[in-house]
Amino acid sequence: MKILVTCPLMLGLMDRFYPTLERYSAQATAPAVVQSLSEDELINIVPQHDGWIIGDDPVTRRVLEAGKAGRLKAAVKWGVGVDNIDFAACADLGIPITNTPGLFGAEVGDTAMGYVIALARESFHIDDGVRQGGWPKPTGISLAGKTAALVGFGDIGKNTARRLLASGLQVVAYDPFVGPVPELPSVERADWPARLEEADYIVLTCSLTPSSRNIINADSLARAKAGVRIVNVSRGQVIDQAALESALASGKVYSAALDVFEVEPLPIDSPLRNHSRVIFGSHNASNTVEAVTRGSETAIVKLMEFLGVSPGGES
Repeated sequence: MKILVTCPLMLGLMDRFYPTLERYSAQATAPAVVQSLSEDELINIVPQHDGWIIGDDPVTRRVLEAGKAGRLKAAVKWGVGVDNIDFAACADLGIPITNTPGLFGAEVGDTAMGYVIALARESFHIDDGVRQGGWPKPTGISLAGKTAALVGFGDIGKNTARRLLASGLQVVAYDPFVGPVPELPSVERADWPARLEEADYIVLTCSLTPSSRNIINADSLARAKAGVRIVNVSRGQVIDQAALESALASGKVYSAALDVFEVEPLPIDSPLRNHSRVIFGSHNASNTVEAVTRGSETAIVKLMEFLGVSPGGES
């Protein structure tokens, strides 16, 4: 049984997972992946494998057809987001596929909250200044009494809301797919973009769907409060990057923390690099030893269930 792994976070700790794969008598291929493989690279390598643990790779019909013509029998998407997968093609080709939801909410929530604090206190400016020999003392803002517009109220959104509330922020959550959340009664709900003008922060934790694509755009930014701060730990495509660049240049958006981008890795010539009040991440919000271990072990078990293989290699 040959298994392909293309999730960079899992690959970063791959030595931990070889023993689990060995219990299933499975061999793993662990290519060097920065963020994702290209469609052509996948067409070349996927057909050589019985199962695939997917990262953010383009799981297109062409890739799946090539896999089906070879050995591919099943796949698991590592993590929550599935916007890179052609599910219709999976169904047409009879390739079972699933993801690993509900495993990383606390970790991504921690990262989102860390970005909120960093933007409030401009700790990134202080770090940079001290490294250059200075001693900067930018005046920040307090979190208590501020308002966060939280876009996405699933597992990650709920975990982020708990942290925001603990820091004294008022939270207005937007998510048409999530009903009442009794365990978070103080979170207010609204239909996007109502009340956006109240927000000191816009925090994006949503999945990428047709309704969330470019949800932050010129129109929504025009409606937002002057000097709003933006945090994105969801998908780069939920922000119209050109509109954000313009709003940063005008000061409409005071600062931003972006863990994800429209194109990843962020191109060296991206205009975003010109804005000193932008914190850059590397699509790394869920990357802790505990979360990666939890997610990877779950992905392996789910994949082996699809393949009909039990520990010991029996099918």
